[in-house]
Amino acid sequence: MERSSTTTMDNPGYGDAANPVKAKVEDAARAAHRATDSVADKTAAQVDHLSGTAHRAIDNAAAAATSAAGWASTIPAQAGQVQARLTESACASIRARPLATVTGALFIGYLLGRLARL
Repeated sequence: MERSSTTTMDNPGYGDAANPVKAKVEDAARAAHRATDSVADKTAAQVDHLSGTAHRAIDNAAAAATSAAGWASTIPAQAGQVQARLTESACASIRARPLATVTGALFIGYLLGRLARL
């Protein structure tokens, strides 16, 4: 009694029945790959856009900070000039009327002392 074994190699009809399923699985895999690639491309474009926006915002903030730092660095010099002008003005006023200045200073001192006791 001789047995013949049939395999997919021996029986091409058997292999053809499995091919439509295999083809559908491969089509589904290709579609999934295309969808993944499409999502990845869109995501990459959005990340690039957001990255550019973030870089522009940082550049603008840095420019504003630099401008503010430049402005702030001039404040001490301006304050020194204002102080010098006020000192010179006070000295000129004291030289012009020394008695009135001393009397005014004593009166203001007296008022501040009275207010401090309240």
